[in-house]
Amino acid sequence: MKIQSLNVGLSVRHPQYGVGTVKTISEQTAEVRFNDVIRTVDPELSGLVPAEPGMSVSGLEQPLKQFVESTVEQVIGQLGIEKPDITVAELGARWHRGRMVLHPSDPALQAKEVPLEVFFHKLVGIRNQLRVLEQKINAHAALTDGDKVELQQYITRCYGSLTTFNLLFKSKDGQFSSKSET
Repeated sequence: MKIQSLNVGLSVRHPQYGVGTVKTISEQTAEVRFNDVIRTVDPELSGLVPAEPGMSVSGLEQPLKQFVESTVEQVIGQLGIEKPDITVAELGARWHRGRMVLHPSDPALQAKEVPLEVFFHKLVGIRNQLRVLEQKINAHAALTDGDKVELQQYITRCYGSLTTFNLLFKSKDGQFSSKSET
């Protein structure tokens, strides 16, 4: 491993000493803590290798910012997380700029107003998190099929409880359903 590849805090593996953490770097050597012992090693001669996954991108023919943004966008899409402005587009037009008002039974207490866009955003967030939970349950290697079915039934009941709010959705595609989403 070249000295230029090291940075302080990097986890490395030595063939004799095992896994350690780089503490300091000089021109040709590095001080690495292996368990409770700090050793000075020459990374090129000692057989030092990274102990954690790494990556390099070669031949990148687009700006780094664009690459990172597209990667983040794909990850967000895979997780089922939506942007706030997309959420408002799902809200039925008759509810745009509307307010939800909660009146307490005690007239001495003040009512609470919440913009429907805010409430709807929270509702869609719950839907998205339920979808992610479903995916995680279905892909979980340690759960038995019986466990998956049992947990899926709880999620289905959650969807059923949330059908009350379907009147807020512009189209049926985004609405809650008590039927399984998977």
